[in-house]
Amino acid sequence: MVNVIKQEVRMKESLRKRLEFICGFCKVKLIIINGNLRTIDRTNLTYLESHRIIINDITFLAFNYSNEIFLKT
Repeated sequence: MVNVIKQEVRMKESLRKRLEFICGFCKVKLIIINGNLRTIDRTNLTYLESHRIIINDITFLAFNYSNEIFLKT
């Protein structure tokens, strides 16, 4: 049987604070869902899920230590 280990990856605090400040200034609702690191037990396979940032029902995907933000469509 395949066993998948799931570990939460916290968003970088500086990015979280910037997003909260900007959305608070613009008075829009912000939802942040932390990403996960999924590892298949007894293998070297690992998958990193991105952080999901939801602003006005639009989902953006972001990774720690990356300058790109992706728009989920």
